[in-house]
Amino acid sequence: MAAGTAFIDETAPIRIIVLGATGSIGQSLADLIERSPERFDVVALVANRNARALATMAKRLKASSAVLADASCYQDLAGHLEGTGIAVSAGEAAVLEAVERDADLVVGAIVGAAGLAPTMAAIRPGRRIALANKECLVCAGDLFMAKIRRTGAELLPVDSEHNAIFQVFESERADQVEKVILTASGGPFRTFSTDEMAGVTPEQALKHPNWDMGARITIDSATMMNKGFEVIEASHLFPVSHDQLGVLVHPQSAIHGLVQYKDGSLLAQLGSPDMRTPIAHCLAYPRRMAVPVKRLDLAELGTLTFEAPDPERFPALGLAISAMKAAGAAPAALNAADEIAVDAFLNGKIRFPDIPAAIEAVLERMAGEGRLVACDRLEDVLALDTEARQKTREWIAARHGRA
Repeated sequence: MAAGTAFIDETAPIRIIVLGATGSIGQSLADLIERSPERFDVVALVANRNARALATMAKRLKASSAVLADASCYQDLAGHLEGTGIAVSAGEAAVLEAVERDADLVVGAIVGAAGLAPTMAAIRPGRRIALANKECLVCAGDLFMAKIRRTGAELLPVDSEHNAIFQVFESERADQVEKVILTASGGPFRTFSTDEMAGVTPEQALKHPNWDMGARITIDSATMMNKGFEVIEASHLFPVSHDQLGVLVHPQSAIHGLVQYKDGSLLAQLGSPDMRTPIAHCLAYPRRMAVPVKRLDLAELGTLTFEAPDPERFPALGLAISAMKAAGAAPAALNAADEIAVDAFLNGKIRFPDIPAAIEAVLERMAGEGRLVACDRLEDVLALDTEARQKTREWIAARHGRA
């Protein structure tokens, strides 16, 4: 885990910018800020195009400004916030201007590749970046981490598994770590046969047994692609080799991450499956703050079970690990293809098993064309992302007659 020299005066309110304010992470974060308003000064809230939700949150949190990425929604947002004194702006330039404002902590929670540019722009000396956007590390991990190191900014992982590992990973003794293990619930189809999975509907796939998440991440959890993305992210966050990263299916979702040390010690972080816990850890770091989550009662839970992931029924995990090892632009293409394939599944254009099939086909095609070499600039990453999306649409159209 890369950490810089960021310093936050614990006697003063934390100045915070939230990218992706109206998403599930943003909503959980808003709940925590609202419970301790004296501890935070909300500099800016940034969302995509949901003017009503952003305005409501801005008023609740007494934000200084509210920004929408979609410029066409400016008048709608301005109307909702008229007379409040909250500054309003919209458009891509407005988003980038928002992240330039003075702040101690920036929460990067914009979903998808759209979060790449603003989160990268937010990296500045002396800042903390609480990262919830997977694309920053999956698509542009080398570029992102290089900027973190160059600026001396401090990176804190919001994702529950990475945050868990961060809490038990002894960075100053990384050479004594044998293995880093991310846990996976197994999703709603953990016990389904291959034939049963062929008939899975979007409605079934959106019913996660433990977590309340957005649509794409819920489907990615069902295919186990999300766990593959997390392995790729972990390869950038922690100073370990690819072979030191592992995945363990743990249906109860009580243990979120483990670190195995050379002396045989296995350290784990446990907690109820509630995103407010890792978010609060990042907000208050290096201290702790009170969070109204259900306490994990091990006696009530009774049993913790574990199993190895099944590569035959969940090929997406293997595709992600292969992309990580291939490096270059393979993870970026993987992510882009997955986003289009998941959307196609949710809209009834392809079947559930077609999601990994589409991704594999696109990766093979782009590798054969020599398109998966490393990208040196963010612009190149975004261009490759666009190309991979288009190739995925072409595969869907050729396979099923519609894109």
